[in-house]
Amino acid sequence: MRLVLHVAPVLLLLGVGMGYSSRARKLTPAGVWVGGGLGLLIFLGAGYLGLGLLGLFFGLGTAASAWRVADKRRLGLAEENRGRRTAGQVVANAGVAGGLALLSWPYPAFAPLAILMLAGSFAAATADTLASELGNIYGSRYVNILTFRPDKRGENGVVSVEGTLLGVAGSGVIAVAYCLSYGWGPWLWWLLVAGTAGNLVDSLLGATLERRGLLSNNTVNLLNTLAGAGTAAALRLSLLA
Repeated sequence: MRLVLHVAPVLLLLGVGMGYSSRARKLTPAGVWVGGGLGLLIFLGAGYLGLGLLGLFFGLGTAASAWRVADKRRLGLAEENRGRRTAGQVVANAGVAGGLALLSWPYPAFAPLAILMLAGSFAAATADTLASELGNIYGSRYVNILTFRPDKRGENGVVSVEGTLLGVAGSGVIAVAYCLSYGWGPWLWWLLVAGTAGNLVDSLLGATLERRGLLSNNTVNLLNTLAGAGTAAALRLSLLA
């Protein structure tokens, strides 16, 4: 009974979010249900902080995708499916967070590290989204991350200084939100590094395996979030060594 009372407000909140995502055509129907399920799982394992980080990532990513969308369409850079995220994209960006929440729910001793890793995964997802969506608009020079030679804007593995800095700023938003819950400490820069590391992994995989058709974009995004989570964990555990 306590669990029901505890979860009821969250179910209402998730229902509102799912309704908005469907009505505003931000997610496909399958994406709405997968997103709602992951949101509930994240709440059970990471509480309102985890749910807030999910909402923050979704809000920032949605805003970045919609920003100057007419210019993106003109340049051939707008997302497919009119920007509606599919179930696969939802899992790619929030699946690692959901898995960490699933582990921390029955194992409370693991929860502090899991929630930091969860924040690291969202820092990486946010960094990648802002670096791509806004970097393609505000970048002044686009280079291949492997060769640093000029390359086509919007291609996998192509980066700009402006996009990279916008990605760092996105990680910073997630890091500040985490600190507002846990207090200020070294985890602020841990999450900045985690988000940037994930974004770097995304670009490297994009320039190599994704360009060759060996990995899909969703798989690359999933590995990006996994790298962010792993980097956050490595930095935390190095303090204990």
